This record gives sequence, structure tokens and C-alpha cells, in this order.
Amino acid sequence: MKLPMKHLMLAEENGFTLVEILVTLAILGAVLPALLHAFASAARTQGLSDNRTTALYLLKFRMAEIEMGGYPDVGEETGEFGNNTRYRWSSVVADIDSEEVENVRRVQVTVTWQHRNRERSMSMNTYIADRQKSETTQQGQQPGGGR
Repeated sequence: MKLPMKHLMLAEENGFTLVEILVTLAILGAVLPALLHAFASAARTQGLSDNRTTALYLLKFRMAEIEMGGYPDVGEETGEFGNNTRYRWSSVVADIDSEEVENVRRVQVTVTWQHRNRERSMSMNTYIADRQKSETTQQGQQPGGGR
């Protein structure tokens, strides 16, 4: 029995050839590792970004605490942020050695944390003036430049 030509054409067009399957597997084999590496790299970067965002928030929080406390004492302090022991802070307060500027202290706050077995840190500096002494000094000056 002979099949009509129409049925033979359909039989030849259905399915994939071995060559097509091998080419597809070769392309997947080349592209898939690169995609997996890209996703893993993106996940690591996202983790570091999250840590930096948290550290920046905590850094600003600690700096605001110091600023709200008024004119800080000279010295160094360290501590942790409540229950969040993953992040630690340290602050250094020092007088400014300058004849032109009086009653001003430099405050440096640093937040440190561990990320992928490596210590990371972020720092911020500001200057805080002793407003009471500055106001007293300004009130003691006479109008016209203190003559």
C-alpha cells in the first residue's frame, strides 16, 4: 500500500532533527552558565547594597544622637545599635587646632559590619560648635569691630 504524497510531506516536517537539538543544547550550554553567574553577582550586589543602606541609616542616626546631645566631650566611644549587633559604631571627638576657629569640635562616626567574611565600614564627619561660648564671645564684642 502506497501512502499518498501528502502524508509523506507531513511526516517529514514534524519534530526536530538531531542536529537542531544538538545546536540548541550547545547554545544553552554556552549561555546558561553566564546567566547563572549574572544572577549570582546581582544577588551579591543587592546584599551589599542593602547593608550599605542600613549602615547609612544607622550612621545618620548615631550622628543625630551626638548632635542632639549638645557640645560633645573630647574622646572616643564605641557601641552597638540595640538588638542589631551586626552593626557596630565608633565615634571620635577632637578639638579643632586653629587660631581662627574657637569652640568647635570635629566629630567622626564610623559604622562597621561584616559582609561575606569581610569587614566593611562607612564614616561621616561633622563639626559642632559650643553655641553658649560662641554667643558669650559675640555678646562681649562691641559694635564697630570691638574697638
